[in-house]
Amino acid sequence: VFAAVVYTLTMESSGSFWDCGEFVSGCFKLQVVHPPGAPFFLMLGRLFTLFSGADPLHGGNPSHVAETVNFMSALATAGAVMFTFWTVTALARKVVIKGGEYTAGQIATVMGAGLIAAASCTFLDSLWFSAVEGEVYALSQFFMSLIFWIIMKWEADDSKHADHWLVVIAYMTGLSIGV
Repeated sequence: VFAAVVYTLTMESSGSFWDCGEFVSGCFKLQVVHPPGAPFFLMLGRLFTLFSGADPLHGGNPSHVAETVNFMSALATAGAVMFTFWTVTALARKVVIKGGEYTAGQIATVMGAGLIAAASCTFLDSLWFSAVEGEVYALSQFFMSLIFWIIMKWEADDSKHADHWLVVIAYMTGLSIGV
């Protein structure tokens, strides 16, 4: 939530003068952008542009379209920060907590590691720049952190159905190719 607030408060209210403008207009009109394209990004971005109040069929005002696509990037990057927190706490739990017994100090250590990682990730320079503009890098980071978190879930699952996580990993990898 903290990362989402930071990115939303600092996101651009219009399109940047590079590929972002191309992606915003591509999302709005579902057009093809420069190779290799980004079909899943454009479809997801189109869903966000529907909330901009601009209806291209009825002459709506498209002045907030870029803002909604930028908001999608802000939410995607906040999701990446969330999955980073969950991944780091899962890794720290494996290192700090041995067996099933744990103390308050061990819980504080695990949560502290996750909070430091998430806060550091939130304010990474390149990640923050991607979070505040309508570009594919934010959604790509989201999928990378999501897939890594799912890998941690798969590794921790001892049930006979643990290999279902592999199907989810493969599906998310396939979706991420469209970004």
